[in-house]
Amino acid sequence: MPASTALEGGGGMQLALFVVMTQASVASEPAARSAQSVRRVLSVAPELTQCSLVLRQFGGPEGFELVDSPLPSAGEGEVRVRVLAASVQFTDVLLRTGKYPDLKQKPPLVLGYDVVGEIDELGPGVSDFQVGDRVADLTVTGSYARYRTLRADRVVRVPAHVDSAEAAALVLSWATAYQLLHRSAHVKQGERALVLGASGAVGQALLVLGQLAGLKMWGAAHPQHFERVRALGATPIDTNLERAGGLATPDFDAVFDGIGERGFADSWARVRRGGRLIAFGFTQPVQSGASLLSLGYWLLRLQLWNVLPNGRSARFYSITGLRKRHPEWYRADLEKLVELLAEGRIHPRIAERIELREVPDAHRRIEAGGLDGKIVICP
Repeated sequence: MPASTALEGGGGMQLALFVVMTQASVASEPAARSAQSVRRVLSVAPELTQCSLVLRQFGGPEGFELVDSPLPSAGEGEVRVRVLAASVQFTDVLLRTGKYPDLKQKPPLVLGYDVVGEIDELGPGVSDFQVGDRVADLTVTGSYARYRTLRADRVVRVPAHVDSAEAAALVLSWATAYQLLHRSAHVKQGERALVLGASGAVGQALLVLGQLAGLKMWGAAHPQHFERVRALGATPIDTNLERAGGLATPDFDAVFDGIGERGFADSWARVRRGGRLIAFGFTQPVQSGASLLSLGYWLLRLQLWNVLPNGRSARFYSITGLRKRHPEWYRADLEKLVELLAEGRIHPRIAERIELREVPDAHRRIEAGGLDGKIVICP
């Protein structure tokens, strides 16, 4: 980025921007945050700009840069929102490292898979909302920012009394869990279900929503997380299924696997005849440095398992893929989750609320594992 750039402002005004290198750190934890410095671009006209966290290159979290850029305007059929909450999650790590298959954009880009915001501008043609309404959306990118625009026909209303961070947790993790259960596995009351990665955000949501659906739930987790699994009403088992007692024979109607260890082979072995495996992630292979070619092979093998004459089925679930095919499903499912949250029937667990400048460190912590709940940006 050049040291001085001229941009057109409203009414033809010229804004001069200059680059200033600063170190952003959290004063309360100077030692712990010393490695998370981020470059920043400051503007001489802050009232006409907004701050966002830009990824300059694929790779490590050191590639993030705080940037002041012109405030976006809502276009035809759009609303502009002041961001109240945006989650930081493992999917963002995949995006940051360039390992997310559906990502077509290249750096520089702004990450942020979900958002809850307050509308502060209506674009032409928008009549269903008012300034001040709160809404949520699945965005994939663009939400590590203080302001952004959204398509009005895609957002879901969020009641004013609902906690913004908890609502943000619904948009990806809880919506994924809900659709895994009801759109992909088509679970029935009384069935037995096993969740791998039960202590993670999607795993915890699966345990809670599975019980609301009348399922008998088991959660695979590390022993130190067994109490959390029990607190969510499920039976804990060792995340290493070979060590897990009582699992010598396939005994589950539905197995949900976002870990992907050994290409889902262990979870496939736990599916009974007539049951189904729903895979939805590759956390373990990605953390171990598996190539995109390996991930592609495992996805192909997952499909080939369906031709075996054993009465079992396997499929891979993608929230973005399903939303493209059935956008009305996603909107209805998120509306249902917001309703459950507003009624106090579900309680997404928030590990920490952070500022934009703390996102690089949040990525490091997510990669290290062991978090109990969501990290949410509240800019």
